[in-house]
Amino acid sequence: MSPRVLVVDDDVTIRDVVRRYLEGAGHEVDVAGDGPTALHLVATEAPDIVVLDLMLPGMGGLEVCRRLRELAPVPVVMVTARTQEEDRIVGLELGADDYVGKPFSPRELVLRVEAVLRRSGVTAPPGGVVTDGDLVVDLAAHEARRGGEPLLLTAREFDLLAFLVQHPRTAYTRQDLLRAVWDWSFGDESTVTVHVRRLREKIEDDPSAPSRIVTVWRVGYRFDPQPVRDRA
Repeated sequence: MSPRVLVVDDDVTIRDVVRRYLEGAGHEVDVAGDGPTALHLVATEAPDIVVLDLMLPGMGGLEVCRRLRELAPVPVVMVTARTQEEDRIVGLELGADDYVGKPFSPRELVLRVEAVLRRSGVTAPPGGVVTDGDLVVDLAAHEARRGGEPLLLTAREFDLLAFLVQHPRTAYTRQDLLRAVWDWSFGDESTVTVHVRRLREKIEDDPSAPSRIVTVWRVGYRFDPQPVRDRA
């Protein structure tokens, strides 16, 4: 069963955008425009995680978070204006698991939500097999093969490859990948660069001209599946 996310924001546009991105990532999504509705949904629908805007009309986000903690130990990702440092600190003290500053990238928010779900033990280990031409990534067995031969990957190299093949044709910044794969909220982006280079040496026909893990100029990296004609 897909994780259920409750998005709480009084801005209809933000709610709709976040919902689309989360649903696109395979999550079930409920939405609420105010605190009382959010608390009712938590009590009746039992979401796996709550994305909570602090600037709510009436009952503010901090009060909602406080009452959530009385209802259930549901993880909370707070959405705050960047200038609300004191609110962020109070929110974390109340038990929020992470926060995202406005304005934010919906893609980054999805990554933050998924990272908190993993830490909370909600997201099950990935299963299934992803095949891309001569490249086979067995997510459950935690192994990859190319041309039938096992690839000697470190644990982190495999995690990076598994993430990319499960999110094809989506460009990610190095910071996105640090959050999604390393579960770091900050860190040295060269770590990602080095791991990408090593992966290319193992899965590309020509690592100097990669066709699978491609560089997106001034953004980061994207996994491009091989054209069907190459899979004969």
